[in-house]
Amino acid sequence: MDGILVVNKPSGITSHDVVNFIRRKFNIKRVGHAGTLDPLATGVLVMLLGKATKLSNTFINDDKEYIAKLYFGKSTDTQDSQGKVVEEKNIEPLDIENIRKALENFKGEIEQIPPMVSAIKHKGKKLYQLARSGKTVVREPRKIRINEIEILDFKFPELAFRIKCSKGTYVRTLCEDIGRSLGVPSHMSGLVRSASGDFLLENSKNMEDVHEKDIISYSSYDRHI
Repeated sequence: MDGILVVNKPSGITSHDVVNFIRRKFNIKRVGHAGTLDPLATGVLVMLLGKATKLSNTFINDDKEYIAKLYFGKSTDTQDSQGKVVEEKNIEPLDIENIRKALENFKGEIEQIPPMVSAIKHKGKKLYQLARSGKTVVREPRKIRINEIEILDFKFPELAFRIKCSKGTYVRTLCEDIGRSLGVPSHMSGLVRSASGDFLLENSKNMEDVHEKDIISYSSYDRHI
C-alpha cells in the first residue's frame, strides 16, 4: 500500500501516535509523516505510506500555513499554554494598530532561536529530552522566512493570527517574540496547521474517518525519486 493521507491531527496526541494508528488501521509497517505537530496542535499532518515515505524530505521542505492564538500577559517555560508560568504581568489592553505594526516587523527572513521543547539535537540528545530533565543549553539562531502574517481576531488578552512560513518555523517562539517586542510576556495558546504545501485542512480527514479510498497516489508528487 503506497500513497499519501492527509490527516487532521487532533489535540492531545503526538504525531507518532498518528503514525501508529495508521499502521494498525491499514496493517502496514512503512508509515511516516512530513513534519511534526506538537501534541497541543491540530491540523494538517501529511502521512506517507509505503514507497511514498521516500518523499518525506520533499514535503518537509514545503512552506506551511498556521492559524495561531497568542495570549498576552503570561510567558511559560514551554512557550505554550501547557508549560509552567515563568512570568506574569497585569497589563492594559494593547492597541491593535501597535500589534499590527509589531507583526510586520517579523515578515521576511528573520533569525529565530529554537525552543528547548524541540526535536533538534544537542550532542546526540533531543532538546526536549534535556528540557524534561531540567537542563537548558545555548541554541544557535536559525534563519526562517515568514511570507505572510495577518491578524484574524483580537479579544484582549488573546490574539488570533494567520502565518505562512518556511519549514523550521517555531510558532510558539514567534508568539513569545511578538509579545517581547511589545514589552509584555506572552505565549502560544492554540495552533492549527491549515496547510502544508499543497495539502489543505479542508481536504484532510479525521483519524477515525480515514479509509483506503482516501489514499492519494504519490506519483504526481514524485519530484525527486
